[in-house]
Amino acid sequence: MIGLTVLYEDAKFVVVDKPSGLAVHRGASADEDDIVTRLVRAKIVDLRPVHRLDRGTSGALVLARGPDAARELGRAFEEGAIEKTYVALVRGAVGTEEVLVDYAIPRDEGGARVAARTFVRGIATAELMDSPLRERRYSLVEARPVTGRFHQVRRHVKHLGHPVIGDANYGRSEHNRLLREKLGLSRLALHASRIRAKGLFDVGSPLPADMANPLSMLGLRTREG
Repeated sequence: MIGLTVLYEDAKFVVVDKPSGLAVHRGASADEDDIVTRLVRAKIVDLRPVHRLDRGTSGALVLARGPDAARELGRAFEEGAIEKTYVALVRGAVGTEEVLVDYAIPRDEGGARVAARTFVRGIATAELMDSPLRERRYSLVEARPVTGRFHQVRRHVKHLGHPVIGDANYGRSEHNRLLREKLGLSRLALHASRIRAKGLFDVGSPLPADMANPLSMLGLRTREG
């Protein structure tokens, strides 16, 4: 459907696998391709996105069938009944003990700072032995945001001192460039691997090849891979 893999569907919701590089909404971008535009062009009037993923982030994205389903899921987000899990490749060594990042950030772009919390834990760490940079270690991490703020996961791992690789806003250009040259990692290394709405659905998204292959070259794998 609209050129995207469907991970799950029922009478109320459809969960699609969004690739990195495709926006959900056009926003300020001049691009003519995004998920909402694809729905309009396909004349699919009963589906609408009910949350967002950054353009560079891949993974599970929920679409609601009509306004009633959208309101139901909106209430679930407000009540904290939605659980989202991300995996990311970050700079530096991250311990496997889960930590809570409690650091206020804007709710939306340009907005006032509001409370934001994310649980972060390291899955595995590897070293790029032939790296010319002082920090040669990289970690695969799991992040579970409790709140939903602008660039929350990206900002919170940066706050810990471990920015996401491929992040042009909060990352380090020398590390982004090195892993692009060495591993072919030319995207934001952030993936929405699971979304669960209590009593409604529980859907996972497999790691795409454009992220899984560079991780494999680095010697890192998710629990699924």
